[in-house]
Amino acid sequence: MRNEYDFSQSKPASEIPHLAKLQAQGGKTRITMYVDDDVLAAFRTQAEEQGIGYQTAINQVLRDYLHQGESALESLLRKVIREEMQTRSGV
Repeated sequence: MRNEYDFSQSKPASEIPHLAKLQAQGGKTRITMYVDDDVLAAFRTQAEEQGIGYQTAINQVLRDYLHQGESALESLLRKVIREEMQTRSGV
């Protein structure tokens, strides 16, 4: 490994297609998180079937969840409360 590198002849990211695409996308943040092995394997399989990256697949699922967000959570809470009320009234 060198102490110094000369990047004066390097191309700017905008001239390298995959880097230019990443720059144009914007609005993304790199994170590190732990995911269960089976969950990751499932996302990789699904992503491969769809012809997309597994990180894109995970992002889509998270985005879909956020869009349904409150209504899905609200429905689940209503269901749990109804079941609990039925259980208590039946006792």
